[in-house]
Amino acid sequence: MTSDADQTGTAEAGRPAARKALVIVPVLVLLTAAPLVLGAYPVSTMTRMLAFAVLVLSVDLLTGVTGLPTLGQAAYFGAGAYTAALVGIHLTSDAFAQVVAGLAAGLVTAALTGWVTVRARGIVFLMLTLAIGESVHQVAETWPVVGASNGLAGMPPISLFGGPPLTAAGFVYWWVLAVAVIVFAGVALVVRSPYGRTLRGVRDNEPRLRALGYRPALARYGVFCLAGAVAGTGGALWAAHARFVSPGDLGFEVAALALLSVVIGGAGSLWGPCLGAALVLLVRDNLSASIGGHGPLVLGLVFVAVVFLLPRGIAGLRAGIRRKKEKLS
Repeated sequence: MTSDADQTGTAEAGRPAARKALVIVPVLVLLTAAPLVLGAYPVSTMTRMLAFAVLVLSVDLLTGVTGLPTLGQAAYFGAGAYTAALVGIHLTSDAFAQVVAGLAAGLVTAALTGWVTVRARGIVFLMLTLAIGESVHQVAETWPVVGASNGLAGMPPISLFGGPPLTAAGFVYWWVLAVAVIVFAGVALVVRSPYGRTLRGVRDNEPRLRALGYRPALARYGVFCLAGAVAGTGGALWAAHARFVSPGDLGFEVAALALLSVVIGGAGSLWGPCLGAALVLLVRDNLSASIGGHGPLVLGLVFVAVVFLLPRGIAGLRAGIRRKKEKLS
C-alpha cells in the first residue's frame, strides 16, 4: 500500500509539471492562432523569429548548458540554409526533405570542424568558433556554386508530401512553428537527460567529472555536433521562409546576435533565449526603421542593462520570483 508521505511526494512532484502545462498550452494555442488574426507581414516576422530562435537554441546548448561560449553557430545555420535552398532548387520542393538535408549539413559541418575545436576552452574556444564562422562566410562569399556574393535565389515555394506549394505566409508559418516546437522539445529532453547532466557537469566542474570516470572531451564533441544539427535545421527553416540565402545570413552579425539573444534571455534556460531571439529580431528588423536605423545602438543598451540589472537574463526574473515565494511560504 502507498503511504500518505509517498502520495504527498507524488503530488508535489506533479505540481511543477502542471504549472508548466498551464503556461505551455496557452502559448502554443496563441502561436498557432496567430495567422488567423494577424496580417501577412507580422506573420512573416514571427516566422523569421521562430527560425532564428532555433539557431539561438543551438547557441544556448553550447553556451548556457555546456559552458562553451561560441560565435560560430551561424556557420552551421548557413550550411543548413544553403543546403536546403540547393535541394529546393535542384531536387525537390518538399519541406520535410529540405529540413532533413539542412539538419544533415549542419551535423556534418559541425562534426568536421568540432573535433579540434572542443579541445580548447574559454577565449581560445570562442576565437576558434569565430574563425570557423568567418571561414565558412568567406567560402559562401566567393564560391560560384552558391551564388558567391549575390546569394542563392530562385528557390521555389515549399510543399509538403507532394501537395500544392505553400505560398500563403500562414501555411509557411505553421510549418516552421511545427518544426521549431519539435526541435525545442527534443533539446529539452536532451538537457533533462543523464547526458544533459553530464554537460552541466562539464560546465560546472570538469576536473571532478573526469575524476568520476567520464570523458568530457567526448561529451563536448557530442553536444557540438548536436548544436550544429539544430543550427542547420534553423537554417533550413530560414530558407523555407525567405526563399533566398546570402552570405550575410551566416556572417558575424548573425552569430553575435544569436549570442546576444542567449545573454538577454538567460543562458541555459531554453525558453529565455527564445524570447531573447524574438526581442533581438524585433529591434533589428522592425523597431530600427522607426528610430532612424539605430537598432544596433538600442540592442547595445539593452545588453548593458541586462548585464548589470539582470545577470541571469529574462529567465532569471522568474527564478527570482519563485525564490521569493518560497521564502514567504
